[in-house]
Amino acid sequence: MVGKIAAGVVVAGFVIAGLVQGGGTSAEPTVQAFLLAWENGQYQTAAALTTGHPAAVTAALAGAYRQLDAADLVLQMSSITQHGPTATARFLASVDLGSGGLRWSYHGSFEMKRSSSGWKVLWSPSVIVPGLQPGDRLAVLSSMPSRAQIEDSAGHSLSVPSKVWVAGVRPGSLASPKKTASALASATGGVLDAPQVYGQIIAAPSKSFLSLIRLRPGAYDKMRARLARVPGLQVHERAERLFESIAPVIAGSVGTETAEILRTDGVPYRPGATVGLSGLQEAYQRTLTGSATTKVVLENAAGHQVATLQTWTGGRGSPVRTTLSGSVQRAANRALQQVPGSAAIVAIQPGTGRILAVAARRAAGMPAVSPLAGQYAPGQAFTIISTAALLQEAGFDAAKPVPCRAENSVGGRRFSNHPAETGLGAQPPFSVDFAHACGTAFAGLSLRLNSGDLAAAAQAFGIGADWKLQVDSNSGTIGNPEGFGEIAAASVGSGSVRVSPLDMALAAGLVQSGTWHAPLLVTSPPDPTLSPRRPFSPQIMTSLRKLMRATVRKGAGRAANVGHGAVYGQVGSSALTAGKGLRSAWFVGYRGKVAFAVVEFTKSVNVSAAPLAGAFLRGIHG
Repeated sequence: MVGKIAAGVVVAGFVIAGLVQGGGTSAEPTVQAFLLAWENGQYQTAAALTTGHPAAVTAALAGAYRQLDAADLVLQMSSITQHGPTATARFLASVDLGSGGLRWSYHGSFEMKRSSSGWKVLWSPSVIVPGLQPGDRLAVLSSMPSRAQIEDSAGHSLSVPSKVWVAGVRPGSLASPKKTASALASATGGVLDAPQVYGQIIAAPSKSFLSLIRLRPGAYDKMRARLARVPGLQVHERAERLFESIAPVIAGSVGTETAEILRTDGVPYRPGATVGLSGLQEAYQRTLTGSATTKVVLENAAGHQVATLQTWTGGRGSPVRTTLSGSVQRAANRALQQVPGSAAIVAIQPGTGRILAVAARRAAGMPAVSPLAGQYAPGQAFTIISTAALLQEAGFDAAKPVPCRAENSVGGRRFSNHPAETGLGAQPPFSVDFAHACGTAFAGLSLRLNSGDLAAAAQAFGIGADWKLQVDSNSGTIGNPEGFGEIAAASVGSGSVRVSPLDMALAAGLVQSGTWHAPLLVTSPPDPTLSPRRPFSPQIMTSLRKLMRATVRKGAGRAANVGHGAVYGQVGSSALTAGKGLRSAWFVGYRGKVAFAVVEFTKSVNVSAAPLAGAFLRGIHG
C-alpha cells in the first residue's frame, strides 16, 4: 500500500516567494493539505482540493503508483511561488518501488488558482508526474541480464543450448491480473507468491510480453496441465545456455524463478532470476548473476512507451574461467556412453594439477560414482603408491622374482587375486607381478614396510592433502593401518584405504612429471592452491614409469594401449563397501600431457577398466 508510512508532509525548507496582493490568503495551507491527504491515501480529501471531477481525481491518485506495485510514498513540499490569485507549488516525491528494492525520486509541480471558495489545485494528470497525460500510465520495466557462463580454459562456454519453456503474459490483455497471478502461484505448488507475481504484472508495460517463469523440459512436463489452466498465460519454447552442460559434475545445476531456495532465503520474486543449486553455479552465484536494469516509464493508451522517467543501470555477471579442456571433457563424455555400469573419468594436466575433465555416468540400479569426492578402495591401482614405498627401501630389487600365488596369508588375513592370475610362472620377476596387478605378491612384499613407510608414500602422492576447490572434493585417506595384516591390505588398496578418482589422477600426474601439484579448477577468479613438491628421486620415478608402461604393453592394462604416444598405467579391482555384489574396476595412468583415473562399477570380478581407458584415449585428439 502507498502512503501509509509517512506521518505528514515534510515542510522543512519551505519557501513562499512573490507578492500576496490585497491582503489575500496564502496558498500554503491548501498545498500542505493536498500533499498530506495524497501521501496518506486519503484520495477523496485530496480530490476535493482540486478543480477536477472528484471521482476521476480520486481514481487517478489511487491508481497511479499502484501500477508500480509501490510500497510507500513520501511527499516533501519544496516551494510556492504566488502572484495574486495564482500560484505554483513545487514538491519532491519519493516512491518505494516495493519488491524491486529501489526508490524513485522526482520533482513535481502544479498550478493553483484562488476562487471565492479558496485555493484549488488546477487538476491534470501531470500533477502526479510531470508529463503524464490523460490515458497515460506509469510502468516499471525491469530486465535481468543473461546469466554469465562457466567457461573452459579456452573461454568457450561449458553450457550448451537446451530447451527452455518460457511462460508469461501480456499484461494489457489480461481480464484479471490478480486471478492470473493467483492461478500461476497455485500451478507452481505455492512456490511463487501470488501478490508478488501480481505486483510484477501490474507494474510491467501493458503490451510487451512479460516472461514470468522459465522451466526445464522435465519440470514443464509435470506442470503443463496446471499451467494450461492459468488465464492469459502464454508458453513458448526457446533454446538457452542455461540448464545443460558438457561438464555437469563441475558446472552444477541452475534454478530459475520457481526455485524454492529463493523463497527459503527470502529473495523476492523477480522475473529472470536464476540461482546456482550445485557445483560452480552455486559457488559463484554472485559472480555469475549480475544485477537488473530497471526503468520507470510513461506508457500511452496504445501501450507504447513515450518517456523514460528514471533508469537504474544494472550490470552483467562475470564469467568463471575453469581449467577444463573442452576436447578432453567431450572425449570423457563419449567414452562413458559405452559402458553398462556407473562410471567416472577424471583427467588432469601433469606438472600443473589443472583439471582437464570430470565426467560421470550413473547406470540404472547402481549407485553413482562421485569423481571428486568419492571414497573408494582402489584395489591394485594403489600399488603405484605402495611400489614407490618399496622402491625407497634399501635392498629392494625390482628385478628379483616374487611369486604370484593364488592365495597368500599375511598377519592372519587371506589375500587372493581378483581376477585370478595364471600363467605367470612359479617365480615371476616383480615387474611381471606389477604388470598383472598381482595382489598376493604385494601382500607378501608388504612385510618389508611398516605403517609409517606406507603413510609417508601416500602423503607424498597427495593422499590427505588439504587442497581447496570450489566444488565438493576429497583428498582421500589410508587410515591408520596397524599390524601385518592391515598393512598388507592397505598396500593392495583395500582395508582402510579410500580415495577419489581425482586422487589417483593426481598420483598418475606425479609419476609422469615427477612433481605433485594440488588440483586446480578455476583460474578466474583464481582458486587458492598449495605449493608443488618433488617427493621422490628421479630414479624412483623412472622405475615406476617402466613398470606402468609394462602393464599397458604386455600386462593387465593392454586394452588401454591405444592411440599415438606411449600409455602408462595400472589396473585395480576392489569390492565396494556398499555391498550388493558390486565392485569398482580401476585404470590409473597417463599418456603425454594427460594423466587420468577411470572407475567403473561392475558385478563381475573379470571386468577391467582398461577398455574404458582406451576408449577415452582414442577420443582425445593429438
